Amino acid sequence: MGDHEPVRARPIEPAANPSFGEALRVFAQIGLLSFGGPAGQIAMMHRVLVEQKKWIDEATYLLALNFCTLLPGPEAMQLATYSGWRLHGTRGGLAAGLLFVAPGALVILALAALYASFGNVPVVVTVFTGIKAAVLAIVVEALIRIARRSLAGRVEWLIAAFSFAAIFFFHVPFPMIILAAGLFGYWRNAPARDSAAASPVPAVAVPLASTARVIGIWFAIWTLPLLAVAMTFGFDHVLSQLALFFSKLAVVTFGGAYAVLAYMAQQVVEGYGWLKPDEMLDGLGLAETTPGPLILVTEFVGFLAAARHGGETSLLFGVLGAAVTLWATFVPCFLYVFAGAPYVEWLKSAPKLKSSLSAITAAVVGVIFNLSLWFSLHVLFRARFEVAAWPLRFEVPEITSLDPAALTLGILAALLLFVLRAGIVTTLGVSAAASLLLALLG
Repeated sequence: MGDHEPVRARPIEPAANPSFGEALRVFAQIGLLSFGGPAGQIAMMHRVLVEQKKWIDEATYLLALNFCTLLPGPEAMQLATYSGWRLHGTRGGLAAGLLFVAPGALVILALAALYASFGNVPVVVTVFTGIKAAVLAIVVEALIRIARRSLAGRVEWLIAAFSFAAIFFFHVPFPMIILAAGLFGYWRNAPARDSAAASPVPAVAVPLASTARVIGIWFAIWTLPLLAVAMTFGFDHVLSQLALFFSKLAVVTFGGAYAVLAYMAQQVVEGYGWLKPDEMLDGLGLAETTPGPLILVTEFVGFLAAARHGGETSLLFGVLGAAVTLWATFVPCFLYVFAGAPYVEWLKSAPKLKSSLSAITAAVVGVIFNLSLWFSLHVLFRARFEVAAWPLRFEVPEITSLDPAALTLGILAALLLFVLRAGIVTTLGVSAAASLLLALLG
């Protein structure tokens, strides 16, 4: 570290330092109003924390956003956690992160219980038909928005194309795609080492021993309760399987919620058989209608998987499954943020990390395109068949199975989003109401 003497980690003083109570009230408001997916949530936090309250300056907010995008997990929730950490240390970050997740988690818990109990009621099925069509339009909009922002040149377009081909045609695991893209981006920036050598990299803000201590504490908080679940119920029990699967997911979910949904849906539907494809889409629709991170769809999955364990629906086991899933999904986020937050300023002088992030983001666009196509096949067509010619394997729709109602609702949702610029909640509500109206009209 040379002549640089490391200092003890502490949150950097903001321009206007709010009391802990005032910060709690603001982060609770953010949690209750955090609709619209990651893009909407990040924009809303910017408006509140940077423009209105002026608690964080513009440059720091954008730097923190880059940092959170580098991490696995929901970037908007982690950005809220970092913002709370910056204002009031660990207790501020913990409070901000929990308040960002809690409102949506409680709503999803109630909706999942209703779905598990009454999911086959015709009215409920009709409503979710409209919601699924709206979700398809929302995912396509996300794809277009992210592609415009991320695919700046020919190389980025090629990375996105290879990423889509790898996951759609060859079923390459999502983590492998992200790893390959990150390594390519790092290698592509290799010539920058000469210019980087001319600019000394500043010392990190905290001793490595302190970082190791934070990692050890939060790793224990994350894993020990899940290990206790496995030892109580047995390692083959559905609760143990949920703990292991979503813990692994928490380590590889680079690129935000949309990017990981295709990988998660494949495993949940095809690998474990916990949900059917339509139920996976219903869960995403529920997560879209509620505040909080879109990745809360994992709670819906955990609830249904555990509630159905043993052949009969058990709401008690559903609640346990939801709790295990939430713990495995979100506790690692606190580990990543609290361990990495003191190093955020260092990102300014790490061009290779930025290059890796750029390549990963391009690969994520290809993965989201795969997700959009997967949703389209399952929303718009009643039947599909698989084409298998080694090493290729992919689904193709039966054209005659096109669902006219789903197509109509999808077009309506697209008009609302792309032409009328309606919000996500409005689009979902109108699509659900239109689905009921089409059912009444026969």
